[in-house]
Amino acid sequence: MVSAARMETFLAVARQGSIRRAATQLHITEAAVSAAVAHIEKQLGAKLIAKAGRGIALTEAGRIYSEYCRTILGLMKEANAAVRRAETGKLRIGVVATAGEYVLLGPLASFRNRYPDIELSLSVHPRDVLFLELHHHETDLVIAGRPPRDTGLVIRARRPSQLVVVGAPGCPDPLRSTWLLRGRGSGTRDATLSLIDRLEISPPTLTLGSHGAVLAAAREGLGVTLIHTDALAQDLESGLLQVLPVDGTPMDRPWHAVTTRTPTPTTRLFLAHILDPAEVGAHAFRPG
Repeated sequence: MVSAARMETFLAVARQGSIRRAATQLHITEAAVSAAVAHIEKQLGAKLIAKAGRGIALTEAGRIYSEYCRTILGLMKEANAAVRRAETGKLRIGVVATAGEYVLLGPLASFRNRYPDIELSLSVHPRDVLFLELHHHETDLVIAGRPPRDTGLVIRARRPSQLVVVGAPGCPDPLRSTWLLRGRGSGTRDATLSLIDRLEISPPTLTLGSHGAVLAAAREGLGVTLIHTDALAQDLESGLLQVLPVDGTPMDRPWHAVTTRTPTPTTRLFLAHILDPAEVGAHAFRPG
């Protein structure tokens, strides 16, 4: 039987691509890391890592085993949370940047005031990363766009939102402008590229990665961008940005609160909270 501690050590090696870096991350010796990996390989009768340049890489067996380790460790943490009272449990929320800044903070603050003994953690990642973490039970609930099909994930609640094209005042024809893109793994980036295809245009593009960088570039007149209306209230009110008429927009792109098939009691408590207009007002979600 491989212990959870050894699985954690192996995953650190897999993520870091180095025995030395894994040891540094875990605050243990390199010898201890090597011994843990060797023990697992002996137990399984399979080679999990191989040298690759100055570091290491996972073998095919190592890649498969790492996926199982992620799920097993995630389920162990989920099981620990599931047997605690909902009001004193833990809640791990994953969120995309736009929803984290403009949708979740209000409901999260009121939830914390309502249930101060719940231990909260919040991670902000691109959509694809979040749904992979949820699939492995490494987080309890994700707020993002629609999850991929055939993953077994469940949409528990929705909140209406739209995507519009914006640019600085005086922006020329958006079809001839530079289009500002989010980084890979972003649902908004995918929606933007799909819109460009439907419009049958080939504009210059500029990838800036983060939500904040894209908005800042649009304010400076570097181009136009497709973005959720939730993020625009202040910029539109101040006149720094304007909504541009583009065929196919606005797009209905609701936010989704997504869990696995077996949400913890604390997760269910949070879902009930964000569905209650009396508690969260205009930020309330609707049943999924």
